[in-house]
Amino acid sequence: MARAMLIRHNASLPKTHTGLIAAFSEHYVKPGQFSSEFGRHFNKLEDARLIADYSADTIDAELAADCLLKDEQFLSAGFNLLGMPD
Repeated sequence: MARAMLIRHNASLPKTHTGLIAAFSEHYVKPGQFSSEFGRHFNKLEDARLIADYSADTIDAELAADCLLKDEQFLSAGFNLLGMPD
């Protein structure tokens, strides 16, 4: 969704997850089109992804459930902003 929104904004597409988070923040969070809560969520989600991908640690069920809930909210808000039904 973040990539689709950047494409719609005619922004250049970053090649990394960190770059995507920064670009989304620059184009949507800082101007106030998306709440800073989504920016914080992206950072939290990236931290969880790094743990899951690169360490022997696991993600607890509470964190996973919270990430899924916020992801659904983000998708819904993104579809709404793009004028598409979710």
